[in-house]
Amino acid sequence: MITCIGASHAQEQLPSIQWKAEAKKIDEKTYQLVFTTENRDNWEIYAPSADFDGLVAASITLPDSSIVITEPLRSSKKGEIVKSSLFDGKSFEVFTNNAEFTTTISFQSNVPANLQLNLSYTFGKKDSFYPGESTAFELTLEGGKKIESRMLIPGLDTSKPVMDCGNKSKEDKSSLLNIFLLGLLGGIFALLTPCVFPMIPLTVSYFTKHSENKKTGRRLAILYGLFIFLIYVSFSIPFHLIGNVSPTIYNDIATNVYLNVAFFAIFIFFAISFFGYYEISLPGNLANSANAKQGSGIAGVFFMALTLAIVSFSCTGPILGTLLVGTATQGAWPLTIGLAGFGLALGLPFGLFALFPQWLNSLPKSGSWLNTVKVVLGFIELALALKFLSNADLVAHWSLIKREVFFGIWIAIFLGLYAYLMGWIMFPHDSKLDKIGWPRKAFAFAVLGLTLYISPGISNTSYANISLVSGFPPPVCYSIYTIPVNCDEPLKDYDEAVVLAKKQNKPILVDFTGWACVNCRKMEENVWTKKEVQDLMEKYILVSLYVDDKQLLPAEKQQVYITKSGAKTNIKTIGNKWSQFQAENFNVSSQPWYVVMSPDEQLLTTPIGYTPSSSEYVSWLSCGLKAFEVSKK
Repeated sequence: MITCIGASHAQEQLPSIQWKAEAKKIDEKTYQLVFTTENRDNWEIYAPSADFDGLVAASITLPDSSIVITEPLRSSKKGEIVKSSLFDGKSFEVFTNNAEFTTTISFQSNVPANLQLNLSYTFGKKDSFYPGESTAFELTLEGGKKIESRMLIPGLDTSKPVMDCGNKSKEDKSSLLNIFLLGLLGGIFALLTPCVFPMIPLTVSYFTKHSENKKTGRRLAILYGLFIFLIYVSFSIPFHLIGNVSPTIYNDIATNVYLNVAFFAIFIFFAISFFGYYEISLPGNLANSANAKQGSGIAGVFFMALTLAIVSFSCTGPILGTLLVGTATQGAWPLTIGLAGFGLALGLPFGLFALFPQWLNSLPKSGSWLNTVKVVLGFIELALALKFLSNADLVAHWSLIKREVFFGIWIAIFLGLYAYLMGWIMFPHDSKLDKIGWPRKAFAFAVLGLTLYISPGISNTSYANISLVSGFPPPVCYSIYTIPVNCDEPLKDYDEAVVLAKKQNKPILVDFTGWACVNCRKMEENVWTKKEVQDLMEKYILVSLYVDDKQLLPAEKQQVYITKSGAKTNIKTIGNKWSQFQAENFNVSSQPWYVVMSPDEQLLTTPIGYTPSSSEYVSWLSCGLKAFEVSKK
């Protein structure tokens, strides 16, 4: 029997309330938990049976679904009955002195050596009411066993593979270039919105006409563009600071279920704003403060650039948010590169038109086409919003947004965009079109073509693998149909793979992946499906380790792990385990990440990341097999 004193949020405010917990073994897999408290200030602690219109007064939260509450939480002695003025005189059982609650739990699998749980309780006095106060405990269970998950591969030296094949540096450079181009494209879209585009001629004309001379005006306009660039790049500074907290923090942020659901709601909110039903802006006093500090000097130019960034937020915010979330798993520097592309696309036109003011005459006039761009972005935001909901669905295993459901919603969104471009539907800021121009028609037919292209995605045919959008919809195995591809295959445990590799005398191909990883899906659907790749992969024991899987580990496998740097980290979920395993052994936290190991856990080749070229991937797999033969000798 172990006694544990728990600390709670309520304890910080009310030091006299302290809970203690005891775990009493009843039989091999059954334990009684006893919670007691000293109530020195005579607070009214509500009995677990109290019901506040659906709100339970007290409960416990367990770390694993395999642990069953066989007897509900209840008070072991009688309290006193009081009438609450907060609930229209309703009577409740409360304890104004010491309280004791008990419950019985049973383990369906192995009993852990330690059990982490939370006690939630309710207390009050007169008009004070504190529902849902929580106290955390870690109890040692008599007869329980601790199963330490192996986190470090003994003797592993990542600097000395058997054969040095693999080209990580090339992949990194290509990935950074793609991120920069993505940011540049996002900036161009933002530039063409009604919040930014009309500002180009107005701002450039202001600098060139209201300065002491044209040379000074041009210099200030170029400086204005530079400040816009620097302001957007500076948005990545916090990510460089939090990167020192944990090597897996970016992946944790990007795959957090609650954050992805929040991003889904935010993007829907942004999309409706783009449709013109309301305007989104940062607090007015923020813009007024920046505007008040404008002047003719360098500081004044900086605050003019800051004012533009603030007032244009309703148009740039959603695009910028897409960029921030899209690169969040890859670290701070890729995010900086993406924001640099975005800032360059926004700031460069101001400098160029200042150097060549005659170009202003060639700019198209502001008009309804700007609102059309904004509405088109609204439809794109809807499509992107679904990706965030899909991410949450995948990592939490809700089985709501299956692959075909995802494609069905996308088809409906793009058909709506096609109908809008053809003038069949309108939004609040649209004006009736007497004639649709050929650029708009051309774009409409391009959208229709894309819709027809992704339509097989809702079918159970060989055409359902839509390579152009690989990575955005859920994996092929996540289907409403009964298909031969199973999401539970291949292996998903490294130690099991080692055992099987020794038994079959095969090398191990470790695939660090994620349910919400776009590039992982691209590799699986566009590279792994090639016959030459499949033939080589059959000669390996493939194990896929999902770093973003939010499914809880069995209680006996949960632990507080001390990293090589001495930091403490909680290993509670499957994703926690494999993300930390990757970081500890290979000093990398990006996905996909491919590692070839021998059955005796020797590194055979240089690990590689995203490799869209099937020929390069074939070459790397072939090298791994050669290295395996060398290692045997």
